[in-house]
Amino acid sequence: MVVLALDTSAAGGSAAVVRVAGEQTIVIESAGDEARPHGERLPLELMAVLREAETAIADVDRLAVVVGPGSFTGLRVGIATIQGLALARGLNVTPVSTFEALAWHAHGSTDAVAAWVDAHRGEVFATLLAPDARTVLAPPTALTPEATLDSWREALAPFARVQFLGNGAVRYRDVIGERLGLQAEVDAVAPMLAAAAGSIAATEPTRAVPPHALVPQYVRRPDVELARDRRQAAAKS
Repeated sequence: MVVLALDTSAAGGSAAVVRVAGEQTIVIESAGDEARPHGERLPLELMAVLREAETAIADVDRLAVVVGPGSFTGLRVGIATIQGLALARGLNVTPVSTFEALAWHAHGSTDAVAAWVDAHRGEVFATLLAPDARTVLAPPTALTPEATLDSWREALAPFARVQFLGNGAVRYRDVIGERLGLQAEVDAVAPMLAAAAGSIAATEPTRAVPPHALVPQYVRRPDVELARDRRQAAAKS
């Protein structure tokens, strides 16, 4: 089985080819060029990772895409790109949340897992998971780092260690350290997520959906909608 996966939830994002043969899994994953918008780079970056994996698009059995939360524009571009490929090939697509892809990197940990995605405007999209990386201890929110940790106070109390993952955790690692001290473990670099999405798609085939069923997962309303509401409120006043 060959899975082609894409993540555009952050500026760089990543693309990956996950090949599963028996018990062996081979992953080729490449980071995107964060200096250029996703709209300029896709689908060329997908074709590049296929070449690196010495795989033709005709050999791909399944597609996967990270559907958010994250960059609103990036998510829309990534989902549209994967939808186009899926329609052209007649394939279904496995949608994977950013939180789930981050938690995949904590597989086997005995710590609670905090997935933090940079939401800009001084906020993070965040959720807290049990050590199984699946059970939700604190539902997704879009708050400042300080408010997020305040809202998690009771949920964090039973755990000696909490593993923080994601570009939001990297950006606000000082805040996390000041609040939690040695209880917190913060990765120095945010992991790439495309291979995680591809691996999840390979192991959970029933999750795949038709391309038209793909929708972004937003924790906060898109900035363009918030700006429109502010303009309408200002006009009324």
